[in-house]
Amino acid sequence: MTISSAMNAGVAGLNVNASKLATIADNIANSKTYGYKRVDADFTAMALPEQSGKYTAGGVRVSTYREVTAQGALISTANSTDIAVGGRGMLPVSSAAAVGAGPGPYPLMMTATGSFRPDSNGILRTESGLVLLGWPAAPDGTVPPQSRDSSAGLLPVDVTHNQFAADPTTKIGLGINLPANATAAGGSGDSMEISLEYFDNLGSTQTMTAVFTPQVPVAGQSNLWTLEIIDLATGTAPIAEFTVQFDATTGLGGSILSVAPVFGGSYNIATGEIDVTFDRGPVTISVGAPGASTGLTQLSDQFAPISLSKNGAPTGNVTSVEIDSNGIVSANYDSGYSRVIFQVPLVDVANPNALDPSMGQSFTATRDSGQFFLWNAGDGPTGATIGYALEESTTDIAGELTALIQTQRAYASNAKIIQTVDEMLQETTNIKR
Repeated sequence: MTISSAMNAGVAGLNVNASKLATIADNIANSKTYGYKRVDADFTAMALPEQSGKYTAGGVRVSTYREVTAQGALISTANSTDIAVGGRGMLPVSSAAAVGAGPGPYPLMMTATGSFRPDSNGILRTESGLVLLGWPAAPDGTVPPQSRDSSAGLLPVDVTHNQFAADPTTKIGLGINLPANATAAGGSGDSMEISLEYFDNLGSTQTMTAVFTPQVPVAGQSNLWTLEIIDLATGTAPIAEFTVQFDATTGLGGSILSVAPVFGGSYNIATGEIDVTFDRGPVTISVGAPGASTGLTQLSDQFAPISLSKNGAPTGNVTSVEIDSNGIVSANYDSGYSRVIFQVPLVDVANPNALDPSMGQSFTATRDSGQFFLWNAGDGPTGATIGYALEESTTDIAGELTALIQTQRAYASNAKIIQTVDEMLQETTNIKR
């Protein structure tokens, strides 16, 4: 009978409002939980077909969902591996238990933010047990191509597997002025040299010497020099020799006219670089292109080093780890060297609000959320990774308290329906008396 359906509707109202109250309680309790995504309740009316002109109350159903796409305010921190996402996308993580169980592939989870710190094994993880995943970089700092629809290539981000590292020297720059009068008739023909330290493959310091010898003509001025490259790691004999001809024409006087290899190396006229082989391997030395005002010059009467440079660094110890906006994790060494060790991609799905919530403010993909895809941070629809930052909870305390008042009133009203039906049934019972 319809009076019974009214009571059932009242009971259903109590149940759904109790669920709504539970979501409000969860939201308020997690108002200070970093990365928490607010949960809400959606009420749906149940309509039953009318029979013989009688209306039957169907009641109400409730379904809950999380607003995963909502983003909380970002706050700055003092920890470089506190990571937030500025926009769409989530960080790939896995559970510490899964990582500790053995080699991957690891079950993929995702989180909007995390305060990651190295554990005893150097693995970045949160206090709640979420381990940050990423693609490891090759020794040269490049990240090999990876599958974008699979987590097979993702490994725990380990900040100690490159605890010590060296960066061998591969490029040297020689910016030196040679005295023009040294190549004139009557010159002494004495060689001039300059030494420069470089770093070998083991992080040790070695020395290379560039020896410049003027070619003195019988008459006039040759503007011609011999350049010998000596690598003291292999001895005192030159490993390469070149002849360098300087221009003496108006406008280009003092710049390189040509460089000709004699033995042990080659010259790239487009880049102004000579390629030689040191004991550590191939090294490129920049001497300047023809007509350029940089590199080697022949002006005035002074031998003057103007600009000497080299890349590389000696062996160093990791002092800090940082992540940039593209998800590149770099280790900084006390030697001044910085090295790329991992790349953290961002995970995106078609319907983030259908993700299944898991431990520690993490989520897993479902059939309704769609297949995940791994993007480089800042590419496609995804935002940037932000170090020294955390995302606050999306809970709005004022809004939750307002919803709490409304829910309390709705609960009391449904209880009143049950009380009224009870009184009506009591009246029906009293008819017999």
